[in-house]
Amino acid sequence: MRGMGFKDYYSILGVDKKASPEEIKKAFRRLAVKYHPDRNPNDKVAEEKFKEISEAYEILSDPDKRAKYDQFIRLGGIGGPKQSQSQWTSSTSTKPGGDYRTRSNNDIDFDFSKYDSFEQFVADLLKRPFGNYTSTGAGTKNSSSTTKSGNKTSYNYNAKDKGNDVEKTITLTYSQAYHGVETNVDLGVEQIKVKIPPGAKKGTRVRIRGKGQFNPVTSQSGDLYLKVDLKPHELFYFEDDKLTVDVPITPYEAVLGGEIEVPTPEGEVKVKLPAGIRHGQYLRLRGKGWPSLQGGKEDLFVKVIIAIPQNVSPQEREYYEKIKAISKDNPRAHLRNVRL
Repeated sequence: MRGMGFKDYYSILGVDKKASPEEIKKAFRRLAVKYHPDRNPNDKVAEEKFKEISEAYEILSDPDKRAKYDQFIRLGGIGGPKQSQSQWTSSTSTKPGGDYRTRSNNDIDFDFSKYDSFEQFVADLLKRPFGNYTSTGAGTKNSSSTTKSGNKTSYNYNAKDKGNDVEKTITLTYSQAYHGVETNVDLGVEQIKVKIPPGAKKGTRVRIRGKGQFNPVTSQSGDLYLKVDLKPHELFYFEDDKLTVDVPITPYEAVLGGEIEVPTPEGEVKVKLPAGIRHGQYLRLRGKGWPSLQGGKEDLFVKVIIAIPQNVSPQEREYYEKIKAISKDNPRAHLRNVRL
């Protein structure tokens, strides 16, 4: 006997008892789309059906919960004895009127004798309150089953009013993240349209209320958090959380300085290059960087890269030779006489 209120979760989802996790997920998604409260407003029948399939999926999609539920079925349910981890076959139930049961090799150490009903078993499995019985988690029981007064043992439980929050990664281009974007997000049971504000960076989390895990007990859903990831850009990148762009300059520009054009997210701007600038040095362009979620723009950092000419003309080489001959600068002077 499986106990009062027994539910066949496999039948509820319309899958075989040997169904794979992917088959269970597909079955749940198909039914969830059909009975989701957003698609069936004020329909109590659909709401109850959605609670039922959500409960079935919550148990069958979790390997540990599914194993306990399967063992519950194999051992006959309520009133079955607590079994040890050792293997046994054709062993008789210790409860009067019990039947013969066969234990499989993957059965786990779990005490079904503490439950008075299937509903109590499910409440413990899902860590839900049940009458005077509240759960610390399926399979967890205090050292004694009754107090001195004969009352049931008290289990500690902090009930949640809503389902669990869910995090999902959304990948954006630099342009989408810079300007903000409205896009569709597939949640499996439904597609929703979300708006990402301008200025999202890698790791930014956008909260979508009520689109997390559905709690079939309270009919309330948790929140969805969209975690932003960025596709690489051909020019711009983030360094220490600051928008940066590499800009090559010639050796003579590094020596003499001058004015150069620098790309920014809003187009090119002219920047004064100081004479004697070094390779790898940064220039800060105030207010030309990434949008701030608090408003305004951050700074853009320009990393100077001295580009060595690859195709030198005979005349250029002649002048480089002259510079070499008259130059008194030795950039390696500080390396002399260095020892460890």
